[in-house]
Amino acid sequence: AGLALVHLRAVDPLVLLAAMAVVWVADIAAYFVGRAIGRRKLAPGISPGKSWEGALGAVVFVVVYGFVVTYGWPQLGLPSPSGVSGVLGLAAGLVLITAVSIVGDLFESMLKRQRGVKDSGSLLPGHGGVLDRLDSLIAAAPVFLLGWHGLAG
Repeated sequence: AGLALVHLRAVDPLVLLAAMAVVWVADIAAYFVGRAIGRRKLAPGISPGKSWEGALGAVVFVVVYGFVVTYGWPQLGLPSPSGVSGVLGLAAGLVLITAVSIVGDLFESMLKRQRGVKDSGSLLPGHGGVLDRLDSLIAAAPVFLLGWHGLAG
């Protein structure tokens, strides 16, 4: 994950920011959609606050974000896939990155639950610790990098 982040930064700081923003959009959308309409628990034994509706909201918002950034801001220089297969590939990649980020979040929650702790540290009070802020990014960064290389060639 660290190497992926360093490599994305070397490609372009905006590419690194885009990768981080994918994870942030997913986390924020999952939280608010889950709070608003979440009924079915995603993994109640690991993280009782997460819902399937929140996960679906994360996917929808990430795909919208990804298309807006990719096609709406050509000055960023991001590769813009063309044709049906390119567009579907971009959407599939964004869905995969979102799913991996959710799994990363759940994995960190599982580790905390196994250790019997609420937070992974006290450096960021009320935020679950530093690891809780980075869990999704740690999981998603390598997948984003692979997708970037697939798009950029």
